Amino acid sequence: MKLGAHLPLIDFDGSPLEPSTLRAYVDAARDGGFTAISANDHLVFQRPWLDGIVALASILERSGGLTLATTVALPVVRGPVPLAKAAAALQILSGGRFVLGVAPGSSVADYDAVGVPFEERWPRFDDAVRVLRSALAELEPVPARPVPVWIGSWGSAAGLSRVARHGDGWLASAYNTTPGRLAAGVDILREALRARGRDDTAFPIALATMWTYLTSSREEARAKVEALGAMLNRDPAELAPQVLVGDADHCRAILQDYADAGVGTTFLWPLGDPVTQLRRFGAEVAPRLVEGS
Repeated sequence: MKLGAHLPLIDFDGSPLEPSTLRAYVDAARDGGFTAISANDHLVFQRPWLDGIVALASILERSGGLTLATTVALPVVRGPVPLAKAAAALQILSGGRFVLGVAPGSSVADYDAVGVPFEERWPRFDDAVRVLRSALAELEPVPARPVPVWIGSWGSAAGLSRVARHGDGWLASAYNTTPGRLAAGVDILREALRARGRDDTAFPIALATMWTYLTSSREEARAKVEALGAMLNRDPAELAPQVLVGDADHCRAILQDYADAGVGTTFLWPLGDPVTQLRRFGAEVAPRLVEGS
């Protein structure tokens, strides 16, 4: 399994969101053997949230050979044509290293902010993806390497049919699935791809928004999961086995289960102290994951 890292876009504890933190975080990812850097998309959230596309653009020169991705961006909220224009620019300026992950999103607040009815998100998303793909092929300058468009889905049959219909890859949501559910989703996706005459053997599958905090203290781990549950309005007992909050063995075991289920890349998002956490993960977990694969 490859590892990616979400940029630390959320203010978890009142710490300032500074360019130096983003630069140090990208350095930690590169030095720790990570292969990708990503950004998520919200206009409105329970905590302050730095704009993801702007943040990705800010670390282009620092990113070296890392893949850059949105995991995910919201074409209905942002508008498919403006999003296509930004994606094409990121693809050109990165030298062809950008992946555009998109989904309708699950936040009513984002839709309210732009005056779009939340209940219309699914049909609007299907239309937006079609417009987005056309714009990527037609708006100049057109990147020399086409922008891959990955579709986010929690893993329903309808969602995976949409992935097979529109996508160049599937982005699953770590805290909305389990290794068992994801493995079942992989089977559904492969069947849907075959039904459309598409190759199901090399279709990329990634796991986004894997909340992470490496600690040997059970008390600290419990506090982090409880804070996460409060932020997401989720039951901490439900979240605990789904996130990488705990010691190195706990984290490696979950990642290995997802690798066995068919995940090619998992994007980690530290719950605080992002640079130190990413460096620790690269040193203490990633090498053992490779050895156990």
